[in-house]
Amino acid sequence: MAPAAAPAAALLLPCTAAAGPSFLMPRRAAPIASARIAVVRAQTDTAASTSAPEPPPEFKPPPGFKAPEPQKFGVKEGQQGSVFGASLGIPFRLGTGVFVLGYSPSVVSPDEIPSDQYALEIGASYISLYLAFKVKESSNIDKCPRPEKPIEIYEFEGYGFSFIETILCKLLKPNIFCKILTLICYFTSLDGVFFHTYSCPFCRKVREMVSVLDLDVLFYPCPQNGPTFRPKVLEMGGKKQFPYMVDPNTGVSMYESDEIIKYLADKYGDGTVPLMLSLGLLTTITAGLSTIGRLGKGNSYIASKVPPQPIEIWAYEGSPFCKLVRETLVELELPHLLHRYCYNCANK
Repeated sequence: MAPAAAPAAALLLPCTAAAGPSFLMPRRAAPIASARIAVVRAQTDTAASTSAPEPPPEFKPPPGFKAPEPQKFGVKEGQQGSVFGASLGIPFRLGTGVFVLGYSPSVVSPDEIPSDQYALEIGASYISLYLAFKVKESSNIDKCPRPEKPIEIYEFEGYGFSFIETILCKLLKPNIFCKILTLICYFTSLDGVFFHTYSCPFCRKVREMVSVLDLDVLFYPCPQNGPTFRPKVLEMGGKKQFPYMVDPNTGVSMYESDEIIKYLADKYGDGTVPLMLSLGLLTTITAGLSTIGRLGKGNSYIASKVPPQPIEIWAYEGSPFCKLVRETLVELELPHLLHRYCYNCANK
């Protein structure tokens, strides 16, 4: 049985009751935060005044919550097929998105790593001896600039054209056969049933890159027929194309997965793009094949109520368990701030 996930903590964002959630407000008409006014009491000895720092927000479990008892790792009965299907991305994508930029493990003595620092410890008994060592993880992330505000990405877990149609059109280039194929896919049920897989290959590529760079991202899910964020992308960028990225730190916004990947690598990495994200058509094919085990999941909108504040979640792209959770978040069109939790990331 897989370990139960801890309750997600809400990310506190300003919102106005009359206007709705703050993340639904148009970017160009963002409300101005109210100024805090400090009242200074006159003093006879000095005119200086000090204010105590605000306490950090307090997170509490919901009423009646009971922490699960520790158990051995396992998959819940009846969920083996779902977990297996969600795991196909690991072999097809060779683990891209599991490790951060420049990840490198090494075996060291337990004394070399402080006890309060995270490290995998492995021990073995031999007769009367107990041999132990720790795995020291290092990466290049600490040398890369970090964004002050989370990157915003509008994406969804299924593609507006069939996966096969997309690949064949890339091979055929813009010609009459590609146009005929597009019409066939549009007017048949094949497009919506068989080829709208769990993950849009182009959106997956961008998610893998933000995992490699250990970036916190505010995701706005845009499933098919979603009433909230798809219209917002059209308003901001002029077309319903995904993924769509907005960097509030620089004011840059753009479409096209390859351009987004290159921008993130130059701005928040060392300028290099991982091999599995730089193979052109082969990257798209393998990213699409990694989704065939979850056909139709995380694609279509399910009526829901948008929360006033985005959900906060710790996950990474390579985990099948995290992928199953994201399917539901996308289908319900629930915005979520995703903290990366891959190997040797800062959030671990």
